[in-house]
Amino acid sequence: MPTPPKTTLGLWSGRSTFFWAAAAATIGLGNLWHFPWLASQFGGGYFVLLYLFFLLVITLPLLLAEAALGRRHRHNLVLALRSETRDRYLSPRWRWLGRVSVLSGFLVLSITLVIGSICLAYVFYGAFGRFGNATPLSMTGMLAELVESPYDYRGFMAWHLFFIILVGAVAFRQELVERAFRLVMPAFLALLLGLLWWSWERGVGPAALESVAGFRWQDVSSDTAWFALSHAFYTLGIGLGIWAVLGALMAPGSPFKRSVFGVALLDTAVGVLAGVVIYGIAESFDGSGDVRGFGLVFVALPVGLGGLEHHQLLATAVFTLIMLVAWTSALVLAETVVSWLREWVIAPRPVSVLLVLVCAWLAGLVTLYSFNIWADFQVAGLTPFRWIELLTSGILIPAVAAGLAIFLGWMTPVNYLTGLLGDTQDWLVTMWRFALRYLLPLIVIGVGVGYSVMSLKLLCDDGELGWCTPSAHELPAEDEKRRGPGKAAEY
Repeated sequence: MPTPPKTTLGLWSGRSTFFWAAAAATIGLGNLWHFPWLASQFGGGYFVLLYLFFLLVITLPLLLAEAALGRRHRHNLVLALRSETRDRYLSPRWRWLGRVSVLSGFLVLSITLVIGSICLAYVFYGAFGRFGNATPLSMTGMLAELVESPYDYRGFMAWHLFFIILVGAVAFRQELVERAFRLVMPAFLALLLGLLWWSWERGVGPAALESVAGFRWQDVSSDTAWFALSHAFYTLGIGLGIWAVLGALMAPGSPFKRSVFGVALLDTAVGVLAGVVIYGIAESFDGSGDVRGFGLVFVALPVGLGGLEHHQLLATAVFTLIMLVAWTSALVLAETVVSWLREWVIAPRPVSVLLVLVCAWLAGLVTLYSFNIWADFQVAGLTPFRWIELLTSGILIPAVAAGLAIFLGWMTPVNYLTGLLGDTQDWLVTMWRFALRYLLPLIVIGVGVGYSVMSLKLLCDDGELGWCTPSAHELPAEDEKRRGPGKAAEY
């Protein structure tokens, strides 16, 4: 019987856990409110195919490199790079890639916990019938009341704390985390397929599928390639240290390469299917094809649900689906930071989880307050939340991904990549090494610079300095008008 690898993090007991944890890491809120809109606006099926191409050619080589490094050393990215640099007598400065990835993961975790709290609140709003006879104005007002009100922001804080407790209740024990991935992700997919079947029975599924995945050459432009590349890079969680930890925890005998390839296909499929469900429900919302982000999920979707029979049951199911996406994403991000802390200070897991979630709660308050009581506190036109988002997505994440590609492409021997992947065709390893050396660093840096430049261009509000659209993954419609009293629907 083979000897289990030595690790301070422990190992998952099931060989399928890596696949389900990887699915949780890749299927995020962007699959629900960014991908469907991008596909509907930039060529439909052509966008989907181009996105899948970039996933397989650009993102997967980086993902494989990070996960294989974690699996080789059975440590988080910081200690894996420390071991690698010591073994090869390289500069210890390479460890900073791991440290920056932990910082990036922590900042994204703090934001995810805030967004997840809104999703959680909407589960209860739907269950108690608050979407009945909803209008765009009333739903925008409801979102503004929850998120933006400088007087009732303590309610937002309560939902935030509630969501953190839901994450912490599972994160305190590693076996519960493993069980959650193996149970919740299949349940999520089953619920998604059930809602897809319901959309088809109502007769709105085919039109929604045509909107998301129909081949429309007239909508293809240079923006199609940019948005497909950008979304493909950010969707899989590269540069956050996630994949090194997942690789370190992987049970011996787990199907590594097949799981990674399968997750890429699943990520694309979920984006398409979620778009069919969401657009099928939001069809009654005037101009639903032009909204995305918060406006699509928290305004257009409740308006569509409110006009349906049994809307309370349907709204509960739909927003439970969305909340599960945020919850599993937060669980993966928390696992990354907790793993680093456990190995850094040799702390028991419960203590590490408590420290990480308390710090994430405090950091999340910066994001939470940026929507309401700190909304007018801006530096160079950006709220604290916007600076965190720009720093993380525009600088830190691309820097880690590009640095890791350079490290593995240039600082390791020729046969090193073969050892990482195991039994692999020589020509694939050669192409992988070529991509890590010459292509991926330039492409990743270009994505980061492009994200930052486009985000800064969105500092406008009727000609004044301020954010009119939150994310560089989104392109504002020229004739878009605010539909309600609050700006939260524009996020």
